[in-house]
Amino acid sequence: MGFLDNLKARLGPAKEKVGDKVGDLAHQHGGKIGQGLDKAARTVDEKTKGKYSDKIQSGTRKAKDTVDRLGHKDAPGPGPTTGFDGTDRTPPPPAH
Repeated sequence: MGFLDNLKARLGPAKEKVGDKVGDLAHQHGGKIGQGLDKAARTVDEKTKGKYSDKIQSGTRKAKDTVDRLGHKDAPGPGPTTGFDGTDRTPPPPAH
């Protein structure tokens, strides 16, 4: 077994424990994380004078979706369809 294989084998259980802890924290503190993301997005948008608003909004939405998924990892299905603020986040139907 090579060095990297050995290292991966030893780190596997630690990775699972960290993933579980992150999911628990996301579940418990998702609202506060969402508020922090919104505040950071507003600050960056102000500092850039709105030049990158669309990219900031997109990045913030993706970050919130990731936190939502981490916090609901045990739930069946594709994940929650509402955000921290209760807004609908159901993906739009595919275009024909």
